[in-house]
Amino acid sequence: MENKLTLPAKDWNETISEMVDGECDAFDASRMDTPYGRQTWDTYHLIGDVMRNEHLAIKPSDLFNARISKLVAAERTHHAAPTRGYLRWGASGVAAAAAVAAVVWFNAPYEQESAPPVAPALAVSSSTVPAEMARNEFQDYVAAHSQMVGAYPVRHVSYDLGDAQ
Repeated sequence: MENKLTLPAKDWNETISEMVDGECDAFDASRMDTPYGRQTWDTYHLIGDVMRNEHLAIKPSDLFNARISKLVAAERTHHAAPTRGYLRWGASGVAAAAAVAAVVWFNAPYEQESAPPVAPALAVSSSTVPAEMARNEFQDYVAAHSQMVGAYPVRHVSYDLGDAQ
């Protein structure tokens, strides 16, 4: 069982942070009577003071900055192999497949609702007038065309063959 006086560091730091911010309801002040407790308390107050007033922050010397730069430059660099973009290429393939599926899905109602195939035209007797024959052929052409195009994408417009002679 865990003793309340020896909380893990994360809980201890959160408790001190809440106390500094004035959000802690119950705080055991006896826990502050340790070197770690005093150091943590001072650190949180220093952070708060620096956040409120920039002039309180300790400015590092140029020598300190030079030492840090030298240490960073001396560190070994770790070159990781470039990742293969499987996810990127896989995602684009899935997107292309989804686009094709969407086209097929939304185009299917137009194909199903189209008129049944038109029976082939019967031979016309020789007694009909040539103008009537041209009109029938034109109507067959329009019917076949509307069957291939579909009913909904194109609205029917009135048409007239004109004077056929």
